[in-house]
Amino acid sequence: MKKIICKKEYDTETATLIKKYTCGNLGDPTGYEEDLFQTPEGLYFLYGVGGESSLYPTEDIKRMAKGKVNEWIENH
Repeated sequence: MKKIICKKEYDTETATLIKKYTCGNLGDPTGYEEDLFQTPEGLYFLYGVGGESSLYPTEDIKRMAKGKVNEWIENH
């Protein structure tokens, strides 16, 4: 998936996967998966996809501040 946010490109095909996190089971309407990526330029983002009642009812990309990355890794 590719998304432009604030004139910056976030692309799961060209970024490096740092960590995957899964919440719930396959088919769970509240379950979701978040993948933390780093772009070649050093920017971080989350790619999320999940069930219809989850944080990601449609696949999405959310940028992440560098200062939040370690916190996210520790909590996931």
